[in-house]
Amino acid sequence: MRRTFPLLFLICFASIAAFAQTPSPSPTPAPRNYPPPVEGDYVIPNFRFRSGESLPELRIHYRTIGTPRMNNAGVVQNAVLIGHGTGGAGTQFLSPQFGNVLFGPGQLLDATRYFIILADGIGHGRSSKPSDGLHARFPHYTYDDMVAAQYELLTKKLGVNHLRLVMGTSMGGMHTWVWGETYPDFMDALMPLASNPVEIAGRNRIWRRMAMDAIRDDPDWQGGEYKTQPMRALTSAENLLLLAGSAPLYWQKQAATRDTADKFYADRLKAALPRLDANDLLYQLDASREYNPSLKLETIRAPLVAINSADDFINPPELGLMEREIKRVKRGRFILIPISDQTRGHGTHTLAAIWQGYLKELLEESGR
Repeated sequence: MRRTFPLLFLICFASIAAFAQTPSPSPTPAPRNYPPPVEGDYVIPNFRFRSGESLPELRIHYRTIGTPRMNNAGVVQNAVLIGHGTGGAGTQFLSPQFGNVLFGPGQLLDATRYFIILADGIGHGRSSKPSDGLHARFPHYTYDDMVAAQYELLTKKLGVNHLRLVMGTSMGGMHTWVWGETYPDFMDALMPLASNPVEIAGRNRIWRRMAMDAIRDDPDWQGGEYKTQPMRALTSAENLLLLAGSAPLYWQKQAATRDTADKFYADRLKAALPRLDANDLLYQLDASREYNPSLKLETIRAPLVAINSADDFINPPELGLMEREIKRVKRGRFILIPISDQTRGHGTHTLAAIWQGYLKELLEESGR
C-alpha cells in the first residue's frame, strides 16, 4: 500500500547522506531540548560471529536517553531502539533535525516518557572495529551479528526485555527488518526508513562492490596493514558514497554553476576523507553481503511502516521492490515520500519533520 504525505514543513537543514556523512556547513545547532545522553560500553565475552570467527571481547558502545519503565509483570514498556546507517553511529540521532524533532517535551518520542537507546553497531563509532588494531584480521561481521550483539546489550546490560519500537535509517532500517524476523515477539512496532527487505543486488550491490574493490586493489592498502591511509582508494570509495547519498534537486540548487559545483564537491570530499579508515569502511560495506529478509517476511508480527523517498539513489522506487514485498508483511504498510524541495535523497531518513506523522500513526496503532 502506497501513501504520500503532504510536505508542509519548511526544512532548512543540511543534506544527510547516510554513507558519506558529510553535511554542508551550517549554523550553530540549536541546543538540545531533551535530557543529556548517558554513555557506556558493554563488553560481550567470546562473541561468536556467523562466519565462525570469534572475539575474546566485543565492545558495544551505547547512549541512552530517559529511564526504562516496567509494568506490574516486569516487562519494559517504553524502550525504543534506533539504528544508524553504514559508516555512522548513534550520535547521528542527536542532530537537531532528528533529536530536537522527536525527543523533546510533548514530542512523539519524548525522552521523559521513553527510554531511547542509540547503540554503535559492530565496526562503527566507538564499538569494536578493525581500526582498533586487528585490521583485516577482524572478524567479518554481518547484519545478523550486529543485531545479535544489540540484543545481548539490551537484555544483559540494559535490562530491556521488550521494545516499544524498533526503527532505523538505511543500514539501521535493514536491521529493523532483521529484528522483526529474528525476535518477532520482542517489539510492539517497527519502522524501517530508507531500505528494502530484499537481497543487496543490482546497482545497489555493484556500487558497493566498486567501493570495496577500490580499497582492495590499491597497492597502498597492503592487505589491510597500511601505516598511512590509502588515499587513492578512499577517494574513489568516497566518490561513490557521495553519489549514493546524493539528492538531484537539492544538489542542483546548491551547485547551479560549474564553479559552485566544483566547490560543492571539493568541500564535501575534504570534510569526509579525514574521518575514514580504509579497513573500517571495507568491513562496513561488506557487512550487507548476507542480508536478505525477503526469505522470512511472513514471520514479522508487529505492525510495520516502511518509509522511502522517491529521490533515493540506493532504493530507487522504479524497481517496485517494496510494493511487491510489503504484501507479505501481515501488518505492514509502505509510504513513498515524493520528491520535493524538502527531501534529501537517501538522507531524507534523518529529517524527522517530513515523516513524523507516520510515526505518530504507527505508535497509535501499535499502542492499541
